[in-house]
Amino acid sequence: MIDYGRPALKGRDLNVLMKDLPADGIWRAGENEVTTFTTEAPLLIGGKTVPAGKYSLYVHAGEKGAWALILNRDLGVPLGKIWDKAPENMKNAPWPHLDGYTKAIVDQEVVRARMKPTTPGSAADLFTISFAPKGKGADLTLAWGNEAWSIEVLPAN
Repeated sequence: MIDYGRPALKGRDLNVLMKDLPADGIWRAGENEVTTFTTEAPLLIGGKTVPAGKYSLYVHAGEKGAWALILNRDLGVPLGKIWDKAPENMKNAPWPHLDGYTKAIVDQEVVRARMKPTTPGSAADLFTISFAPKGKGADLTLAWGNEAWSIEVLPAN
């Protein structure tokens, strides 16, 4: 299961937005609260075993459109710690590490695996994460605008 916010392009250019990422190129893969990836069974992603559990999900947006999926044990920082004007009901909501990911939590990564660029069926104004069955597993696809990236997810057993 993936829980994420869905930002919209609203006429903006995806490549321009990605140029505004921090120097390490890490994107939170969603909007607002931290994006989470939960699995009840061990999986293989990018040839690496991901134990059952709940992880934060980020993307490394590398040069020339190369994207890598990142799963991290750190489930975010309470909004109240990074924004002193956070509403009372949101102060403890888990927020992604927007700046300083590499210094703060890179050592808690479970997997960082390169995704394959694919062609989306149609342009997606709303950022979309989907699973499509494939053999014994599924393709996990992230799509936004006229771009999409996929990675195979397989059972570990």
